[in-house]
Amino acid sequence: MLQPNIPETSQPRVVIVGGGFGGIMLAKTLRKAPVQVVLLDRNNYHLFQPLLYQVATAGLEPDSIAFPLRGIFKRQKNFHFRMAEVLSVNTAGNILDTNIGPIRYDHLILATGSNTNFFGNKQIEQHAIGMKSLIEAVQIRNYVLKQFEESLLMTDETAIRQKLNFVMVGGGPTGVELAGAFAELREYILPKDYPELPVHLMEVYLIEAGPKVLAAMSEQSSEKTVRGLRKLGVKVLINTAVKDYDGQVLTLGNGEQIRSQSLLWSAGVKGVPIAGIAQDALIPNGRILVNEFNQVKGHTNVYAIGDAAQLANDERYPKGYPMVAQVATQQGKNLGNNIRRQLKGETMTAFKYKDLGSMATIGRHRAVAEFLGLKLGGYFAWIVWMVVHLLNLMGFRNKMVVFINWAYRYLTFDRGTRIIIKRGAANIVKLRQTIDSPSDVALNQS
Repeated sequence: MLQPNIPETSQPRVVIVGGGFGGIMLAKTLRKAPVQVVLLDRNNYHLFQPLLYQVATAGLEPDSIAFPLRGIFKRQKNFHFRMAEVLSVNTAGNILDTNIGPIRYDHLILATGSNTNFFGNKQIEQHAIGMKSLIEAVQIRNYVLKQFEESLLMTDETAIRQKLNFVMVGGGPTGVELAGAFAELREYILPKDYPELPVHLMEVYLIEAGPKVLAAMSEQSSEKTVRGLRKLGVKVLINTAVKDYDGQVLTLGNGEQIRSQSLLWSAGVKGVPIAGIAQDALIPNGRILVNEFNQVKGHTNVYAIGDAAQLANDERYPKGYPMVAQVATQQGKNLGNNIRRQLKGETMTAFKYKDLGSMATIGRHRAVAEFLGLKLGGYFAWIVWMVVHLLNLMGFRNKMVVFINWAYRYLTFDRGTRIIIKRGAANIVKLRQTIDSPSDVALNQS
């Protein structure tokens, strides 16, 4: 059996599962605490998921939104990182079972993030495309470019439409930003890269089952978003549920059908619990029930934060806090401070979420943003969106690379390197199995 080779210590060992926003903030908060911090993740990098859609649409290169975890903590002396997959937890013995061997803990924090939620529809799950990892974003880019290349070989307009119709399901920020990015591909890129392609046959759909897009934002921002998307030529369908999809034809709840080979699903996410957590601590969407101190139900030294945690002690969010980065970051900081307080014998502080605002971009000069009581739209909101994302991106190099890419795109109406990276068929099957395996997704970033 492999051994994690983590130095033994007389100090309390804090094991963090997941190197997302919450896990990183927690580890940083414990920088000078008298503890040993052990971070586990199936990847050796932190992924800035808010810009994942730009990798999928050839706007950014994959390495510009990923930053090595070891690089983040290279000056933190009480920190240890191991690339591992969590298999289960023995809460009675304070042992975490991983693919690199068992790891003892004094405090265990589950920051395992979330995965795509298909709401039990196996047919859609089989044929739709999710986007929660860097590998999947690159696969989407390859797939989309391949659809364009193959369309050039066809003469039947019905078949071409089916290849060039792209459907986004889910009217949250990811769906809105994907729809806007695909509309800009159609407007600025395809006419130059594929002058022989009948671009007018390409349609971009955004489908939302609820009464409005960007449900967390105001009616005003939602309406601005819909107007902006429709101005770009996106067909926005509100109050429309997706009933079925067989990889070729999308069936809506009202009986209408859309012929498309490309369904990108961003209609929901679910928690990724690990084996060993009691069933009465889990809710149907995979999140783990925690109290106001983020302690898992029935435990005092096992915690969950971010997308993994279900905390419903706030009357503003009766169904639990939204599964967004700022919740994970704030919970990570609060929990880190609470662990420090416990070590001093002090009382812990209950978590209270402070909403710093919401924003989404639609495309060039188009965005909506709400913060500090302000509701912005258009060019200024677009600038605010870019500044906020640049500031939150890890690493000076990544900030510069993304800024230069955005500046280049703005000046030239061009996008990044639009290349198709091929793999052998056997490797693709193996990769798909790796992405789908339960032990692998157990460390999705929050």
